Amino acid sequence: QVMLVESGGGLVQAGGPLRLSCAVSGIIFSSNVMGWYRLAPGKQRELVAIITSGGSTTYLESLKGRFTISRDNVKNMVYLQMNSLKPEDTAVYYCNVQTTRIWYFSAPKYDDWGQGTQVTVSS
Repeated sequence: QVMLVESGGGLVQAGGPLRLSCAVSGIIFSSNVMGWYRLAPGKQRELVAIITSGGSTTYLESLKGRFTISRDNVKNMVYLQMNSLKPEDTAVYYCNVQTTRIWYFSAPKYDDWGQGTQVTVSS
């Protein structure tokens, strides 16, 4: 059974950075594509970034240049470095295993989401 535990969120001023972490267990982590999502109030959950087992990355177009996804296949961790944060980045952030590396078709593999980590960006 997969377990996803997100951490690292908090309150940050606009323009500041934040680094999120996701601990993954219950799967062969190094073989899987991983993704970060966010869920903002009144909006649908959206895919933010994905990273393949080999480290290739794809981002939501509007976030390119500000967010960086990375992974540690030894520690079974995936990270999201967020820079130049904006109030519209305020959301609960989640990680999940992805079904494919192809952005257009990529979807969360598991229905059991972690608790997420709240990111609040003040103006």
